[in-house]
Amino acid sequence: MISLLRSQGREEDYLRANQLRERFRNKVFKAEINPHWSPDNSRFWYLNRLSDGRKEFISVNVETGERTPVFDHQSLATVLSAQTGHNVDPERLPVDQLIFSEQRNQWRFYYQEKLWQFNSVTNHLQALATEAPPSQLESDIRPTQRTGEETLVTFRNQTTTPIKLFWLDSQGHQKYYSTLKVDADHQQHTFAGHIWLLTDLEEQHFGIYETKRQNPLIVITGDPLPTDEKKVKPPDASAEVVPSPDGSVSAFIQNHNLWLRPIDNQAQQLSSDGVEGDSYNQSSILWSPDDSKLVVSRTLLAPKHPVHLIESSPDDQVQPKLHTFQYLKPGGQIDKPQPCLFNVATYRQIPIASELFPNPWSLSHFRWAEDSSSFTFLYNQRGHQILRLISVDANTGHTKPILTETSPTFIDYSQKMYLHWLNGGEELIWMSERDGWNHLYLYDALNCQLQHQITKGEWVVRRVDHVDPEKRQIWFQASGLSSTNASHPISDPYYIHYGRIDLDGSNLVWLTSGDGTHNVQWSPDRRFLIDTWCRVNMAPVHQLRSARDGSHVCDLEQADWKKLLEVGWSIPRQFVSKGRDDSTDIYGVIWRPTNFDPQRKYPVIEHIYAGPHSAFVPKAFQDYYHQQEMAELGFIIVQIDGMGTNWRSKEFHDYCWQNLRDSGFPDRIAWIRQAAKIHAEMDLSRIGIYGGSAGGQNALSGLLHHGDFYHVGVADCGCHDNRMDKIWWNEAWMGWPVDQHYADNSNVTHAEKLQGKLLLVVGELDRNVDPASTMQVVNALITADKDFDLLVIPGVGHGAVGTVYGTRRQRDFFVRHLLGKEPRSSK
Repeated sequence: MISLLRSQGREEDYLRANQLRERFRNKVFKAEINPHWSPDNSRFWYLNRLSDGRKEFISVNVETGERTPVFDHQSLATVLSAQTGHNVDPERLPVDQLIFSEQRNQWRFYYQEKLWQFNSVTNHLQALATEAPPSQLESDIRPTQRTGEETLVTFRNQTTTPIKLFWLDSQGHQKYYSTLKVDADHQQHTFAGHIWLLTDLEEQHFGIYETKRQNPLIVITGDPLPTDEKKVKPPDASAEVVPSPDGSVSAFIQNHNLWLRPIDNQAQQLSSDGVEGDSYNQSSILWSPDDSKLVVSRTLLAPKHPVHLIESSPDDQVQPKLHTFQYLKPGGQIDKPQPCLFNVATYRQIPIASELFPNPWSLSHFRWAEDSSSFTFLYNQRGHQILRLISVDANTGHTKPILTETSPTFIDYSQKMYLHWLNGGEELIWMSERDGWNHLYLYDALNCQLQHQITKGEWVVRRVDHVDPEKRQIWFQASGLSSTNASHPISDPYYIHYGRIDLDGSNLVWLTSGDGTHNVQWSPDRRFLIDTWCRVNMAPVHQLRSARDGSHVCDLEQADWKKLLEVGWSIPRQFVSKGRDDSTDIYGVIWRPTNFDPQRKYPVIEHIYAGPHSAFVPKAFQDYYHQQEMAELGFIIVQIDGMGTNWRSKEFHDYCWQNLRDSGFPDRIAWIRQAAKIHAEMDLSRIGIYGGSAGGQNALSGLLHHGDFYHVGVADCGCHDNRMDKIWWNEAWMGWPVDQHYADNSNVTHAEKLQGKLLLVVGELDRNVDPASTMQVVNALITADKDFDLLVIPGVGHGAVGTVYGTRRQRDFFVRHLLGKEPRSSK
């Protein structure tokens, strides 16, 4: 007999939820491998930190697959103790980094501000020099200027003070992420190229770290930087002049026009039609390789689009503050760029007809032919239904299309645009969904013809990692593999695998194996790869594989999660069911409370984010999921990727087209109903939904259009009317020009349909989604005489429900209305 649950949502449940992150921290060991490769790439070493505090240095011979200790730990501890007078524990060596030396059995390391060398065969230890190890941090404090591949970096605090970790955005603004206690580690999800600033509690700077694709352990030592090194430098500005390839002439913009300055002569004006608001752009100047011509963009600026926010309770004054910033919204006028071609020898402009690029959202990827006979650029038409690669004759200005990509719905340019030139511009690799799946194509650029499709099948290319022009091979990531198109069972089409294929479409090789999502670290010579794979319900496995054919070389490690399970970590449940068409598989995850009782019934809450730009159900193992905190109060939490989200077929994705209110709800509801048939603890008479940003729009849409299924909802900072939100995201899925579809998809339009209990949350200083979007819903609900709750948090920006107060109010709302009791009571 399954009973209704009435004894949750208590104060002790809240306390337990708040302690989950710390309770699960540092309970998984060997979850990652940081390889350090020898100069000849024949071997690498890595450091294991074990659950009992022991450390082990492991060496791997990649040719034989032999995995052994780097050296005898006891022998090193003995001689290091003897030479330093310190009691060195062989199982906890005071060393974190080893350095390869010229001789195979010689290893160098730093200890007590000395560089040591140890022979792992003779056990001879020698102090080479008295010096501190080089810092891994830089003093050149600068903003983030690129976002590369997703990765992880681990910071270790070996200073005498807690260290704060900030991300520096593209403008140099600091965003706080974490504080590292003394001698503590912190693993940070980030992207290659991102800049991380490390400070003490008084925000004295220790330096910055620029994330690499593969990152060593970053050890923070020493003292703060001198005062004069602490100022964050602005983003790189364009140089004052742009020199020609041979250096004989420089181009620059002055008074909105293009000028040339020969190295031995005075500057001369090349254009005269540039004016304020219709100016030439210095950052776009691009010289031809033979110095004879240059192309530069001239941009007609659109009117400003200010958004005004009122800060009701500023810290430094009694009276409110007005904040004004520029923010483009769908349907608004946008800047219009125009490429301009100049002959340097004649000081004349060569006109370029714009028939092939009449209404640009953007012009990008400018490139000169190696022989300077032409240049090319990519035209993205507003509305995102046309991408066109255009070639311009450098002598005549005549334009021709090399390729034109079209879609009756949308081209996913922000996630699936790839262009790579080959053979000096004679060929190019292009990405397209034209056959219904995201794949790669080879074009003859000289003759403007498609040669052939490179990858094909009912799976999708996720990204290109590397192109080898000599071997004519592409290394890429893909998802959507199944047992029918891979050599091993794969249970989830979102799992990422790595492959290689020849440019002619032959010799497709899958380099990874194992039923999970994969992340690869390549050897520097790309002959081997370290394959780490996992699932939400399985800790990482690390294997060494050959990059030639994907064959297994050796097992490296299996992450140890025993301590995590011992402290009560609840394993997420994966679930798959059919969607609205009774054919398409829909995937999701279920979280239960750590004190789950299979004899009780639990309300179900869906955490929703249906943004079409990606898929959002987690696939990789983590020791902490934020959904677990909500589950801890006495709920079953689910997360689902319905139709309209990304990284399945084009047909699957197209459900979002001018249809964001759909949010995949027919698939989500079918999934939850099917899950409840298997998981009898799920009580479908009490269902909630919550989300933020696009998820806030989705959560309210659930109550408006499916109020017979969802009973309670919390919508945070929602973009409830797509005409009120940022231009790029909404025009990407809703199209241009703005038409009746925008109104039809607006939560404002459908406010009168509200059923159930609703809490709207918004930060008054939200610069991501205009807070007026929430307030317009409020107005519509009042007009419709609907009851609802509203929480406006002063001084807070996007994601207001993530504040301590906002989180508590969201939890309280579900406890009160789904559990039917007063939150945080003692009973």
